[in-house]
Amino acid sequence: MFLFRCKVRKKTCNHQIFFTKYDVFRGKNVDFMGYLPIFPTFFRKFLSKKPTFVGIRKSYTKPYARVLYNNVYMKRIILITGGQRSGKSLYAERLALSLSENPVYLATAHIWDDEFRQRVIHHQQRRGSNWTNIEEEKALSRHSVAGRVVVIDCITLWCTNFFFDRTVNDWEQPTVDEALKALQKEFDAFTAQDATFIFVTNEIGSGGVSDNAIQRKFTDLEGWMNQYVAERADEVVLMVSGIPVKIKGNK
Repeated sequence: MFLFRCKVRKKTCNHQIFFTKYDVFRGKNVDFMGYLPIFPTFFRKFLSKKPTFVGIRKSYTKPYARVLYNNVYMKRIILITGGQRSGKSLYAERLALSLSENPVYLATAHIWDDEFRQRVIHHQQRRGSNWTNIEEEKALSRHSVAGRVVVIDCITLWCTNFFFDRTVNDWEQPTVDEALKALQKEFDAFTAQDATFIFVTNEIGSGGVSDNAIQRKFTDLEGWMNQYVAERADEVVLMVSGIPVKIKGNK
C-alpha cells in the first residue's frame, strides 16, 4: 500500500469511491489523501493530476464519504487501551460509527448466567439496530468481516477464554505460553481479512502485583498479548478519564 494525494471532481462521489478518515473536502473539488491497497485503472480517468507522495495529514470526513467502491478497502488495526471505566468501549463505538454507518460489534464475553445475558441484550439495544452483533468466545477468525468496521470488545475477556478452558480438568489447563501462542495465531488469522479492526483492552497490570499466583499468570498473559497487538496496530489510543490520548500512529 502507498500514500497518495490527488484531486477528484465532486461528481465522482456518486461512484462511491472509498475515502478514508484522512480525506479533506475543499470547495467544489475533493482533495483526497489516504491509503488504498490498489490504484485501479478505472479511477485514473477521474484524476485531475497524477498522484504524488505527500505524507500523512489527519482530518475528519463528512458522513457521505464513508463508502466503498466494490472491494477497494483499507486494512487497519486500532488498539484502545486503558483502565476500568476509562471510556474505552464508548470511544471505540463512537469511532466505529464515524467510519461506518453499519459497524460490527464482536463480543468475546462468556455468558455465565441469565443476569449476564440480560446485560448483553441491554447493551445491544442501546447500540441500536444499525450494528451487527456477533458473540464469539475464541475463534474470531471463523467470522467473515471483510469490508467492515468491527469493534472487538474485549481482548481481556478473549484472553480469559484461552487462559481457562471450561471443557477440561484443572490439571489439564493450558500454560501461559500455550494460551499466548493460541491467541496470537487466532489474532493473525482474524486480522488477515481486509477490514478495519478496533480492539478494546485493559491495562490490568497497572494496579500493582497481585499476591495470587493465578492472577499474576493472567496479568502476564494479557500484558504480552497487548504488546503483540500494539506492535501490529496502526494506531494505539490510551483512554484516561474519558480522554483519548494517542500514543501510536498519526497525531
